[in-house]
Amino acid sequence: MMWRVLRPFDPFRSVKAALGWLVIVSVVITTLLILVAYRSDIELQVIAIIAIIACLLVTQFVAHSLAAPLVEMTSAARAMARGNYSRRVRVSRRDELGDLALAFNRMAADLQSVDRQRKELVANVSHELRTPIAGLRAVLENVVDGVSEADPQTMATALRQTERLGRLVEQLLDLSRLENGVGVPLQPRGFEVEPYLSAVLNDATVALRRGHARTDVKFRLDVTPGHLIAHADPERLDQVVTNLVDNAVKHSPRNGQVTVVARAGHGPGGLVLEVLDEGPGIPQAQRELVFERFGRGTIDGVTPRDGGTGLGLAIARWAVDLHGGTIGVAESRRGCRIRLTLPGNALANN
Repeated sequence: MMWRVLRPFDPFRSVKAALGWLVIVSVVITTLLILVAYRSDIELQVIAIIAIIACLLVTQFVAHSLAAPLVEMTSAARAMARGNYSRRVRVSRRDELGDLALAFNRMAADLQSVDRQRKELVANVSHELRTPIAGLRAVLENVVDGVSEADPQTMATALRQTERLGRLVEQLLDLSRLENGVGVPLQPRGFEVEPYLSAVLNDATVALRRGHARTDVKFRLDVTPGHLIAHADPERLDQVVTNLVDNAVKHSPRNGQVTVVARAGHGPGGLVLEVLDEGPGIPQAQRELVFERFGRGTIDGVTPRDGGTGLGLAIARWAVDLHGGTIGVAESRRGCRIRLTLPGNALANN
């Protein structure tokens, strides 16, 4: 409390106090030199010149200490105007200029983060859109090359990928609205889990293998009981499963297997869904980070160059949160196990 009261008079905590003390010191120096002139044989003109030089030296010292942070911030601001947001200013003062330097550094860090996210926007959109685009391209190439006929079944597959492409664009816009605090409505309904997941995996198999150039990874679907009924928004769940399978394929070893397991949840229409791979797994300390937007896990301290941008699992968590469910990394003796739970018919009561 005492230091707060004395701050306006502390030259190290207040610019106003520093300027006030500069005036006081200059007056004291001049007065002392005049007294010396009266008690000695030194002429008053010489004393006046000495007083002026002394006051100028003190003023120069104080002015330099006050202007140095401003000069540094000006240089950093010019660098930021050229697109370099990594510059920071030294915080060596405890007064208002020191507070300004701290605020400047925080602003520079925020701008650097925004600039990084802006530069990653194209990559993030590509990360979400490449799966249906790759699937559609594979179907069309097979038709053009004569591998398959342009029969209704093939065209239906192409149509599903096109529709999914449009849904992904809408869902990315939904994610933007969610971050801005705008609610996103769900359209939950009851559906049979096994044929639904089979269709999702069949659509994802061609697209994911095309996108990852992985033809060695196998898929296995395990649904118990066989006629399991879930209550959720199928389009949002499609988004979740595709992103989880996408990550599982990327981290699977050669000739590995990705398993999708579905079980009944606690309530009516509830669902417990797990996606397992045989990769290196996720360390305990990174299990929350990978669900953050742009969050990337590391393996032995190195971020893998797998083409991912840290958006897929963030969107998966967003879609699960919309359902009022949970998603996280579960314990597994081998690889990574992602488990999500959906409340089922409890959605109708929210």
